[in-house]
This record gives sequence, structure tokens and C-alpha cells, in this order.
Amino acid sequence: MKVQQLSCALGAELVGVDLGEAVRNDDLFGEIRAQLLKHRVLFLRNQQFSRAEHVAFASRFGALEDHPVAGSDPEHPGLVRIYKRPDQPNDRYENCWHSDTTWREAPQFGAVLRCIECPPVGGDTMWANMALAYERLPDTVKAQIADLRARHSIEASFGAAMPIEKRLALKAQFPDAEHPVVRTHPDTGEKVLYVNGFTTHFTNFHTPARVRYGQDANPGAADLLRYLVSQAYIPEFQVRWRWEPNSVAIWDNTATQHYAVMDYAPCHRKMERAGIIGSVPY
Repeated sequence: MKVQQLSCALGAELVGVDLGEAVRNDDLFGEIRAQLLKHRVLFLRNQQFSRAEHVAFASRFGALEDHPVAGSDPEHPGLVRIYKRPDQPNDRYENCWHSDTTWREAPQFGAVLRCIECPPVGGDTMWANMALAYERLPDTVKAQIADLRARHSIEASFGAAMPIEKRLALKAQFPDAEHPVVRTHPDTGEKVLYVNGFTTHFTNFHTPARVRYGQDANPGAADLLRYLVSQAYIPEFQVRWRWEPNSVAIWDNTATQHYAVMDYAPCHRKMERAGIIGSVPY
């Protein structure tokens, strides 16, 4: 296996690796997992494996989960189909920096995403290293957010365009989750900035230490959250991947955010993702 680093912040391409073999080869899988923790996101080309092998490989990291809004393959539970078509011109939800399923009490540990069909140009995906983003924050900001917690919502994201009855039913099924603003990575022990496009507000900002008068709470908290979310936008924290059919990305959802660039209409873009259940953030 050859490892080619793609940026100074994160990302590496693995050459000479067959993920179908990694389903059966413990040593190969162990090396891939180690490289994932080191580089945050791994990329591979020309992976000719079946949907069953896709699910089997991702399952080596942990149990898989379906998505309550995005459609899944009926024959392969845990394999979510992210299919974009020319007749969906208003479907632009992907183009937002986010970490998958932080609206869950236990968000995804990571994911294995395979390209089935993509446009000849466009449709790239970008990732940002949120451990590095936290590391580079000013010390004054680190002190300010050390004990902050925030809410993450599927209702205010996927549910926003739904009729109110359906939106409220979605929220009842998946109540807003509360997570620390600075998360500890369960494998590496690193501190990670953990707010993104699913984050709606801080839950413990309004204290005498932070707020002089009640009027301070709203702009103070909103401006701080906007600043923290914007750290993913910094190019020095990013890597960008150009898709081809049978290309694969494997990423650490705990330490990264990603952004699917929606610049390819009216072309098709068909992706299949196996999301791996993670742990409760602390």
C-alpha cells in the first residue's frame, strides 16, 4: 500500500489497495484504520467492489445506520443512496459544511462513500480538519468555549422544508441533540471543534460570566457560533477531491466536516454511503 498525502491539513490517497480484500484481511484493514486516524480522510480510485462488499467493509469499523430522510438500498441496510438528478434543480441541501448526523445523540464515527456516477466536471467534495481548526483558535476563544454546549437539529435542517406535521413528527422521533462545543476524539484524545451546519444554538451561554445584560445573550451567542462554524471555511484546513466512478472516500466524521460542491446541474451525481454508528460525544 502506498500513501500519498494530498494536503498539509488532511487527506491521503491510498494506492494499490483493494477494499474488497480488506473485508477479509485483518492486517490490511488495521493499516487502513490507522491511516484514517492519521489523515482524517482517505481516498481510493478504481474500487470494483459490490454493494455487499461495500457494506461488509464499512461494517468492520462498527454497526451501520440508515438515514430517516435520505433513501437506503432496500437489499443492503445501512447503504444510503445519495442520488441527484437533473429534474431536482432545487435540491441544494448538500452544499453546507457539516459533520454527518450530529443531530443524533451518538453521531456517526465515520463513513465510506462510493461514487457510482458523476459529471465529467464538477461535483467535487471538500473536507476540513476540525481538530486543526480547534488547535489554531486564539487562546482567548478556547477559554471562552471550553465548557459550552450546543444543540444540533434535524428538524431545522432536513425538516425545514417539510409540512409542519411531518416536521414535528421528525423532531419527536429525533429530538435535538446536545453536544459539547469542543469534543474529545475517542481514539486519539485530540480536542475537536464540534459545531457545524446542524448546530442551532448554545444551551449554556447565558450566564453572568458571559452576559452583562440579557440583551447581550442573543448577539453574543449568535456571533460566536457564526465565528466557530466559519472555521471550516478556511482553505488551510481543507482538502478537495475530484470524483470518478468507483472512487471511494473514507472519513473520520468525528474530526472533520465536509461540503459537497453543487456546481454540476443539470448532470447526474449518484453516490452510495455507508455510515458507521459512533459514540456519544464528550
